Amino acid sequence: MPELGEFERIARFFSPLVEGQSDALGLTDDAALVTPPPGKRMAVTADALIAGVHFLADDPADQVARKALRVNISDLAAMGAEPYGYTITLALPRGMADAEAWIERFARGQAADHAEYNIRLLGGDSVSTPGPLSISVTAFGWVPSTLALTRGGAKPGDDIYVSGSIGDSFLGLAVLQGEGFDLTEAERAMLADRYLLPQPRPRLGQLLLDVASAGLDVSDGLVQDLGHICEVSGFGAKVELSLIPFSGLGQRLVQCGAVLAEDLVSGGDDYELLFTAPESARDTVFGLAGQAGVPLTRIGKMHPGRGVDLLDATGKIMALDRRGYTHA
Repeated sequence: MPELGEFERIARFFSPLVEGQSDALGLTDDAALVTPPPGKRMAVTADALIAGVHFLADDPADQVARKALRVNISDLAAMGAEPYGYTITLALPRGMADAEAWIERFARGQAADHAEYNIRLLGGDSVSTPGPLSISVTAFGWVPSTLALTRGGAKPGDDIYVSGSIGDSFLGLAVLQGEGFDLTEAERAMLADRYLLPQPRPRLGQLLLDVASAGLDVSDGLVQDLGHICEVSGFGAKVELSLIPFSGLGQRLVQCGAVLAEDLVSGGDDYELLFTAPESARDTVFGLAGQAGVPLTRIGKMHPGRGVDLLDATGKIMALDRRGYTHA
């Protein structure tokens, strides 16, 4: 059976994803036409994922699609933006075996997250490449015209919070690469799922718009990403290692010496919200987290200094060999 061309692929696999919406124009034009809601401005973010770097080459196509969407939704969540739509570019390796079956499963993953996160496909491109499979997503969301959560508003005395748990994605990648950790099959599957399918927090981000002073999502490691808030805000942060929320499995693996706690805070790919808020808003912050149904932990405080200090149980600053993932 002959391989489908670009337009045949769009018609078969992607056009069904835009049925019933007018802005994508059936994916038959050069661009989408989007009208902003009254009183809103657009938040725009983009992320590229490359096989062998951001996902494993044999990861299921539907999960790759969902990860590509979710890392962008997580960026929107960090700004307090309501997800709206996205464009996507697929660069498929030349001569890729079973390309159509892979794309069909990829589109099923997109459809699943359209429903879960109320986001829509607006357009994109499909090309071939002599290199590895690559995916680029540009996502769009809405924030109130007078509000947005940025990295630059943290002040000394602000509390530092992180949602969910930290480090499971790092452990999940290790599991997918063959590390057993003396865990059950169900436990390994749970960790792998945290790596394959991030859980962005758009609802919490939107609720925090009036309360949080600064924020971002944890993509490259908690310590390194908190450093971006410190750099843009112009202040320092002190974080207590004992307060950082590890899952039960993460705690167990640290306690038995299978991994170091420092590895979990610098591993990245957590896609949790990391933000600051005034101490006076503490009750409000936890109330909003409860409203969003998201676990939340206060892990430290901002101070007048510079950079991020990670403190051990005695209050001593820890020396870290690695603070997070570095993009070359």
